[in-house]
Amino acid sequence: MGWLANESGLGKCAANHVPLTPLSFLKRAVQIWPDHLAVVYGAHRKTYAEYHARVSRLASALTKIGIVPGDVVATILPNIPAQAEAHFGVPACGAVLNTINTRLDVDTIAYILDHGEARVVLCDPQFIPHLAEAIELMENEPPTVIEVADPHGGVPHLGEYPEYEEFLETGDPEFAWIMPEDEWESLALNYTSGTTGRPKGVVYHHRGAYLNAMGQVLSWRMVLHPVYLTIVPLFHCNGWCHTWMMPAVGGTVVCCRDISAAAIYDAIAFEGVSHFGGAPIVLNMLVNAKDDDRRPFDQLVEVFTAGAPPAPATLARIETLGFNVTQVYGLTETYGPDVECAWQSGWDHLEGDARAARKSRQGVAMPFMEHVTVMDEQMQVVPADGETKGEIMHRGNGVMKGYFKAPKATREAFEGGYFHSGDIAVRHPDGYVQIADRAKDIIISGGENISSVEVENTLMAHEAVLLCAVVARPDDTWGEVPCAFVELKPKHTATEAELIAFARARLAGFKTPKMVVFEELPKTSTGKIQKFQLRARAREI
Repeated sequence: MGWLANESGLGKCAANHVPLTPLSFLKRAVQIWPDHLAVVYGAHRKTYAEYHARVSRLASALTKIGIVPGDVVATILPNIPAQAEAHFGVPACGAVLNTINTRLDVDTIAYILDHGEARVVLCDPQFIPHLAEAIELMENEPPTVIEVADPHGGVPHLGEYPEYEEFLETGDPEFAWIMPEDEWESLALNYTSGTTGRPKGVVYHHRGAYLNAMGQVLSWRMVLHPVYLTIVPLFHCNGWCHTWMMPAVGGTVVCCRDISAAAIYDAIAFEGVSHFGGAPIVLNMLVNAKDDDRRPFDQLVEVFTAGAPPAPATLARIETLGFNVTQVYGLTETYGPDVECAWQSGWDHLEGDARAARKSRQGVAMPFMEHVTVMDEQMQVVPADGETKGEIMHRGNGVMKGYFKAPKATREAFEGGYFHSGDIAVRHPDGYVQIADRAKDIIISGGENISSVEVENTLMAHEAVLLCAVVARPDDTWGEVPCAFVELKPKHTATEAELIAFARARLAGFKTPKMVVFEELPKTSTGKIQKFQLRARAREI
């Protein structure tokens, strides 16, 4: 028995155990750096003391209108200060934060408000008409609406509902925050994209968000006082937990409402931005920016990129502009990123395509995750040969509590003691994971499996291609064949025959697209290409 026989009296108590919560980061920051800049948005420049006071006012004001612990408070907001404040102010009164995608249709917004049982919605005037229509479709009692005007973004108060700043004035800046008694308490509710049916409500707990935020500090090699630009929508996995993370290192959050190359370059040059996250489409935007939109800057900007694997050609080009890109990977169900392409010193000599090919791997588990691997249908780890495909599986503190009001879906997602991602990948000999495709995006042509990612990366190497997506097109002979949808760079031209020949010179014949369609690609609010729409288009052609 040894130690176990002598552990009497060594249990948890108030002195040695406090529930983990990201709320503690801001409580600490205001004590250490009260005068340091915490949030920037045009003329809105708030210190940690001011940020903490506004968050406290929000928590207090919500309590005064009847919000109690466990209630849901929703937001329909772009990346503006009120959205960052809600990440602390809503849980500081014990409520659960539900950040809703601003680009959703009316019916889906109504479903989310009903399903999540939101009591209050903080809404930008731009989206008030959509919200009003959604409320008309609701079955539950409609939520209280607080209108968040944005004069800096050119969106004034419409006057239909109480205004956010006036609402804050009703709150107490000295409000005593309601901290969780159990770190397993729900912190946030995030709904999946819902491209194949009704979206599922992913529930985060305080412990997971705390550990994810701390782990990313390590993975991103952060030191004190970084300047973080909000490119990732704060409604998407709560901005990958980055808003919760910033106070842990005394960082500054620079809000960005409208994502453009000019806005990003301006923030880097004039606000000293040192870090941002974004989908590969953001990297393309910066690489292909017009000269008038670019700004010179001296600092190295650290970038986390995730979503569809970025093309090696894009990664090779952006590093020369002053950006160091780290590929990360995760899902709504894992609080955002939980896998990183941790760089090895033995790769320092690599250049060009070889360097970019290493950087395009998703990598290994971040410090807060217990295990991320690739398994076959029998839940056996696939060989680390860089070829055998399986499904990426996640296990650790950075996995959601489960799906809200969906026990069957939760059981299925956690079958075998791992979270099943639905993403298809290989393991390299060094253990690094690399996505091959989503299971639904694999093209099966004449019995051969084709990775759409491989075909996309090939086409992205063409100098005229800005973006592309490859999906399956029904074929009487082969069952399915690759069909490429392409956006060209401004002032560049290419023909279907030219791109097919370009791909054929680099790929096996059966992998070569049989059709190329030139049009703007449909995208989500986070910049992901909506392949389900393109699959429907391919079936119609």
